[in-house]
Amino acid sequence: MQKLAGKTALITGGNSGIGLATAKRFVNEGAFVFITGRRQNALDAAVKDIGSNIAAVQGDVSKLADLDRFFETVKKQKGRLDILFANVGWGEFVPLGSITEEHFDKTFDTNVKGLLFTVQKALPLLPDGSSIILNASITASTGTPAFSVYSASKAAVRSFARCWALDLKARNIRVNVVSPGPIDTPGLRNLAPSKELLAQFKADIAASIPLGRIGSPDEIASAVLFLASDDSSFITGTELFVDGGMAQI
Repeated sequence: MQKLAGKTALITGGNSGIGLATAKRFVNEGAFVFITGRRQNALDAAVKDIGSNIAAVQGDVSKLADLDRFFETVKKQKGRLDILFANVGWGEFVPLGSITEEHFDKTFDTNVKGLLFTVQKALPLLPDGSSIILNASITASTGTPAFSVYSASKAAVRSFARCWALDLKARNIRVNVVSPGPIDTPGLRNLAPSKELLAQFKADIAASIPLGRIGSPDEIASAVLFLASDDSSFITGTELFVDGGMAQI
């Protein structure tokens, strides 16, 4: 039996990596899925790949006018949302002493401002009993050299979930966080300074993970599906680590 039959979901950043893997999983479980992203060509490719029960809206979550377009499209086409996965995130390595205002603003505009207003603007479309999932990171709980701004932004995401779970408890809307460890996505691969160093970069990361490997987007999608479905009906305000034990041991 499909876990999300008849549900409507929105996934920000659904055109690649974790977002795309989750969109595929949601559709396979019976949901109609809206995805967003900044690159129209990537959105078109994702829609073609999934094939049915999928729609794409181009835009940037850090721009409130774009968020208004996202939700107006959902309202016109479906009238409601049952699941929101606020997935978009951005980061790069910049050590203390080299952090610029531009780096700070880009990181927090995407990871904090964009996520906050994504959730807030979705509220009128979310019926009682809906599920909101926020994508954070184990970096909110662990120290990572040259990654302080990104880590702080993800700590804010974790704090949002605790507060919003209380704000929305009267409506039985559950708010949870998935916190991935290193996952083999375009975002992680872009952190390597060059293609030549990518293999060593990934090997070094894998060596620090108790399970001895980097995770896959499908493994995060499985966790998000759990938090989106009735399987997690008595779970709210929690943080689900999917990290191969990296932040746990």
